[in-house]
Amino acid sequence: MAIGRRLFADTSYDALSMDDIARQAHVAKGLIYYYFRSKRGYYLAIVEDSVADLVTFAGSGPQRPAVDRVHRTIDGYLRYAEHNQAAYRTIVSGGVGFDTEVHAIRDGVREAIVATIAEGAYGRRTVAPPARMGLLAWVCGVEGATLDWIGRPELSRDTMRELLVKTLGGALRAIEELDPAYPAPAPARRDG
Repeated sequence: MAIGRRLFADTSYDALSMDDIARQAHVAKGLIYYYFRSKRGYYLAIVEDSVADLVTFAGSGPQRPAVDRVHRTIDGYLRYAEHNQAAYRTIVSGGVGFDTEVHAIRDGVREAIVATIAEGAYGRRTVAPPARMGLLAWVCGVEGATLDWIGRPELSRDTMRELLVKTLGGALRAIEELDPAYPAPAPARRDG
């Protein structure tokens, strides 16, 4: 999997052959086919493995204070995108053409991040539709901004993280305005 991550980070899916993969992994091509059935199966396994790290990281540390968890999660998300640019672009953009399996993986990541934020903000992973949609809109904005940031890294990761944290605060305040049953946590509130 590590070899696949590196190969797909440096080479596009179409340009990479199963012979290239087998040669780099120092295994027979048949062994890759045995475990993954095809190049696509191997590629999807790598995408799933890559996002598993991101989702696990985002959901870890529930014992930490919410503010620390938000900063840590966003920093980890940005760090992942920065160090796994090809995989990140594939996950967010859905791969080559319309790939329903990669879209399903991406949608699962989105829902996991929304649930993680909801748990930190509201103490529960499942929220009413306005709160879920507000958080999902923020996550989708983060994806677009992160894609631009890795392509043009004009901001430091620290500055980018702080910008995303502040926009999350705005999203949480907007959710509260639409549905007072979901009050913005104290760190997201503005004094005065």
